[in-house]
Amino acid sequence: MTRERKTQIATVALLLAGLGFLAMKRGGWQASAATLSNLAPARAAAGATPQDTVYRMMDAARDGDVRAYLGCYSGQMESTLRQIAAEKGEAALAAYIRNFNASVKGVAIQEPQSTTEREVRLRVEFVYRDRNEAQNYYLEQAGTSWKITRQENTEGVKTLVPYGTTVE
Repeated sequence: MTRERKTQIATVALLLAGLGFLAMKRGGWQASAATLSNLAPARAAAGATPQDTVYRMMDAARDGDVRAYLGCYSGQMESTLRQIAAEKGEAALAAYIRNFNASVKGVAIQEPQSTTEREVRLRVEFVYRDRNEAQNYYLEQAGTSWKITRQENTEGVKTLVPYGTTVE
């Protein structure tokens, strides 16, 4: 291989690496200065959007993290949940929210609909193995984050093809 050919290959490799790095940065990825094996998607600030708050609530439920779960709520809902935690104990509430979340296979969240200047409604559809259920969550902006203040009753959604069905 000639020196000129080696130079061309090195130039192409550097250009591809630079383009890959630029694509990762624009896609929201960030790398540790020490190693590229620590690539992780950049996360929005906690509760930066109403959807983030619902996802954070689901993550806390999955982990049984009562404090983080309660941190997603405000107003009467927060008071009620704190009362349950005080009466039944944090361990019982952690088990309950963990069990609730264990049967959820997926979640779909529609775009927020403004109801007032500081409140939005989110339709959240929970996907279970045998059914889907939709709830309307109402969130209020509290400073730079959003908190769940109330939710409407569950509505069953007809599932034409149950979750996990093999497609032929």
